[in-house]
Amino acid sequence: MSDVDLGLDVHHTSLSVADLDAQSTWYQHALGLHEIVEEYRLDEPAVRTVVLQSRSGVRLELIERAGATRSRAHTDPLDAASTLGFGHWAVSVRDLDTAFAAIVAAGGREVWPPADAVQPGARFAYVKDPEDNLIELIQPPARSAAPMPSTGRSASAPDPRPSSPAAPPAAGPAPPAAAR
Repeated sequence: MSDVDLGLDVHHTSLSVADLDAQSTWYQHALGLHEIVEEYRLDEPAVRTVVLQSRSGVRLELIERAGATRSRAHTDPLDAASTLGFGHWAVSVRDLDTAFAAIVAAGGREVWPPADAVQPGARFAYVKDPEDNLIELIQPPARSAAPMPSTGRSASAPDPRPSSPAAPPAAGPAPPAAAR
């Protein structure tokens, strides 16, 4: 293992979409990614992109390629983990309940309602955008809490110990009990 400090920081996340105009409008309205920092068009293959940015500097690149298809939409984050590759996009929010309600009111779909996360004091929820892409909303702890012990899990990952269920209840979009 290398101890090299690469100075890593997130520049942007890229999301392939079916309708660039509709998704661009939705992300601007629902998540506040108002600033267009880049637009690009390629004739062959037919590709259009836009990079949106929030006031806090979060960037999302939306890419529309003619003829692109989705293998399948995931029902929730546990379902997304059944395939390789990125399963969702996670963003920090100041007020989880307000963000969740605003995104759902803007046309996002509820996947898992706000609940306590594994990290003490943190809360999380999942929504989907209009094209069924999973978005995790994370409200960090109110004050600087001690770092999580090295568990190999993210702050919102369900606890894999045997006492927790393998999946959320089928009756509703609630997170696993261990995540609450």
